[in-house]
Amino acid sequence: MHMIRLVLATNNPHKVTEIRKILPESFELLDLRQAGVTEDLPETSGTIEGNAIQKALRVWELIGMQCVADDSGLEVEMLGGKPGVDSAHFAGHPRNDGRNIIYLLDQLEGGQNRRARFRTVLAYVQNGEVFTFEGTVQGVISNAQRGTGGFGYDPVFVPDGYEKSFAELPAEVKNSISHRANALKLFHDFIVKR
Repeated sequence: MHMIRLVLATNNPHKVTEIRKILPESFELLDLRQAGVTEDLPETSGTIEGNAIQKALRVWELIGMQCVADDSGLEVEMLGGKPGVDSAHFAGHPRNDGRNIIYLLDQLEGGQNRRARFRTVLAYVQNGEVFTFEGTVQGVISNAQRGTGGFGYDPVFVPDGYEKSFAELPAEVKNSISHRANALKLFHDFIVKR
């Protein structure tokens, strides 16, 4: 398979590292800085899918390279699917993962239903055409933070079938079962078949 050059439409170094570990070496992945994109990308659609598409299309408009953008959210049953699209700023601006987790745990205090899922929508733009891929992983929110790996809500998310949080699991395990991994698998299969 020939080398596929892609721009990852994110400034989040954790996401870049994770995606590089998940996709095979036949993908040459450039982050926004390497691609020469310095502006903040829009995330104003109000939906996870809409934000992913917005970001990918903006990179395409700016530099004309095929690109992938993802937007992810934690959807908690007891909170009616929140924080969802607002996951990054659940506790307000500026974004702060620690504050978000504390706020989430406070919201769930005393509640019995701790079911949740992570959901990623990945948008791929090639020659101005948009394709989307969705990945999810089901689990529960723990009562306290556990582990030091990962980022975001990983210290409080325990995926179904595991006793450990995403932040406690080895990166290779998380990267084989995560919402982002599931979306990237669909994307990879799509690319291979084209």
